[in-house]
Amino acid sequence: MKTKKKILTRFDESDLKEFEPEAKVGLISTVNRDGLPHITLITALQAKTPEGLIWGQFSEGQSKQNVKSNPKTGFLIMTLSRSLWRGKALWTHQETTGEDYTMFNNKPMFRYNAYFGIHTVHYMDLVETYGRESLPMARIIIASLLTKMAKSRARKGKPERIMKVWAEGLFNRLDSLKFLSFIDSDGFPVIVPLIQCQAADSTKLAFSPLAYSREVKSLQKGTNVAVFGLTLDMEDVLVRGVFTGFERYRNASLGVVDIDWVYNSMPPKPGQIYPEVELSPVINF
Repeated sequence: MKTKKKILTRFDESDLKEFEPEAKVGLISTVNRDGLPHITLITALQAKTPEGLIWGQFSEGQSKQNVKSNPKTGFLIMTLSRSLWRGKALWTHQETTGEDYTMFNNKPMFRYNAYFGIHTVHYMDLVETYGRESLPMARIIIASLLTKMAKSRARKGKPERIMKVWAEGLFNRLDSLKFLSFIDSDGFPVIVPLIQCQAADSTKLAFSPLAYSREVKSLQKGTNVAVFGLTLDMEDVLVRGVFTGFERYRNASLGVVDIDWVYNSMPPKPGQIYPEVELSPVINF
C-alpha cells in the first residue's frame, strides 16, 4: 500500500545548510500565460529561512516572466548525495541590492566569473514541502530497464522529427536526469523525478510507472505536462506535450507523452526550438 506524502509548511532547520552549495540540482516549475507548466534549472535556489526560499537570476528566460503573471511555483532541490526536497511556493518579489544579492555574488561560481553575475534575487514563501526524500534507486533502475526494453513499441513509425537528434539522445542516456511537471488541482505546479523516462522516438517520451508510481499514476489522460532532461554536465532540454495514458508494450506498462513543444533553456540564448520560430529581419538599431 502506497503511503501519502507528509505535508509540511516549513523546512527542518537542520536541512537549510544542505541547500547552500552550488553543486546541486535546483528546479523551479512555473505556469505560463497559457496555463501550461514550464521547468527551469536554477542552481542558485536555496532556503533562506524554514518558511522561505530565494534564488538568484543571471540570465533571462520564461520562468522569470511567468512568476510575475502567476506567482504559483513548484520546486525541487537535489543534492549530490541524492537527497531531495520538493514542494510548492509562492513568488512574492525581487530585489537588485541587499545582503542576499551580495551573498550570491560572493559565491565562487559568480565571484570569479568574468562574464556574468547575479543581477536579481527572487523571493518565495514556502506553501508546502514533504521533507527530506531519497531517490528510490532500485525502482528507478528497474523502471529504466523496463522502459528501454518496451519503448520501441510506442513509436509512431516515421513521423516528422520534433526533437533534434541531440535532444533525443539526451533523454535516452541512462545517466541523465529527467523530471516531469504538471499543474495540480490547486493551480500549483508539481515536480516529480522521472529518471526512467526515455524517448520512444523524436515525437514521444515513454516511462515505466514503477518509480514514483503513486504520483505518475495519478496523471489523467490528456494532461498537459512538461519534462525536463538534464545531464551531469549541466546540458538540458525542456519539452512539453500531452500525457496519453498508460498502455502495455511487450508486457510492460508504459506512460506516453506526445511532444508538441521543445525549448532550449541553456544560456546564452534560451528559446523555442519546436515549432520553429520564423526569423524576422532586424529593422531597428
